[in-house]
Amino acid sequence: MTKVVDINIHHLPEDLFSNEKILNGFLNSAPRGFGEIATVIEMDSGKKQLVLEKPKGYPNLNYVEGDYSAEAKLAAMDEAGVDYGIMRVPVWQEWLDLETCKAVNDNAAEIVKRSNGRLFSTACVPPWGGKENIYELERNVGELGAVGVQLACHYGQLYLDDEVFRPYLKVIEKLGIPVIAHHTPLPVEYKSVLDYTNLRREFGRIIDQGVAVGRELFSHMFDEMPGLRFIHTMMGGNWFANTELLTPHAPVKKEAMQRLDASEGDKIKRYLDQNIFFDMTHPHSWGKTQVEAALQVNGADHYMFGSSFPVFYSWMSQGVEFVKNELEISEADREAVLYGNAKRMFNLPI
Repeated sequence: MTKVVDINIHHLPEDLFSNEKILNGFLNSAPRGFGEIATVIEMDSGKKQLVLEKPKGYPNLNYVEGDYSAEAKLAAMDEAGVDYGIMRVPVWQEWLDLETCKAVNDNAAEIVKRSNGRLFSTACVPPWGGKENIYELERNVGELGAVGVQLACHYGQLYLDDEVFRPYLKVIEKLGIPVIAHHTPLPVEYKSVLDYTNLRREFGRIIDQGVAVGRELFSHMFDEMPGLRFIHTMMGGNWFANTELLTPHAPVKKEAMQRLDASEGDKIKRYLDQNIFFDMTHPHSWGKTQVEAALQVNGADHYMFGSSFPVFYSWMSQGVEFVKNELEISEADREAVLYGNAKRMFNLPI
């Protein structure tokens, strides 16, 4: 029977709600001046909840006390039939300072040790280069055993194609580890999706990833860093639906004017083949037709199963059931998206 790797299990420090220093590190990192409002409230159940609003009155993230323990992760994996999991901090890595990142990384390493080989960590580090940040990245990979790096797909106004990220990305390329580019709650320009909760909290993430992938492709950043590999959440923001449209094609007849640059087609295809991969984020939510189309368009070797646990506790088991029993794909492709691609991409010792 095919083993299962979930590459999208959320991690927060287990003592986030009881350790005042770490909690303040999270709360104070959210840039209030840009409309990011972070608060802790008590739920009717008595549990605490960390809420992120942008702007105030529009919640986009909710973290509930107790959901992020090693025990909660392993119990959900056992119930869903997931053998291994790869952890990353959901969204908050856009702002965390270095000292808070160190605490996040140390706790992730501790969870990995307690998991008996079932969980793996990814490095959470500010992406601005600089010796101290690079040291923390190297400590994660060399000492803590991180199997990849996590980034937000944009930082403030800047997507990852911006030159400011080059020094950090070049180190990642040299280390030979993949980047998980997690979506942020909203794209840089977000006002048109703000008013409706489901549009804001679902489509906002899709827009964010789609813009990020497009900017990475058309910036030609992978010419400079050909060994860099990005894994984008939310199926790359529906990128399978855009692949043919946004891969330039030469016109079949001479046109009066050149409105699009048709010369980039081969490069875009190469980047999509070698540098861009996708997190099949809670795949059952997308639907059978769409997921099968994605695998056909971009190749099953470019997709990996992810649940976003614990956003909805049931998503992990629903996602595994969906891929195993509902998708009409070859057994080789099923094994690839559930296990083989993650093992290869992250060089997992499993």
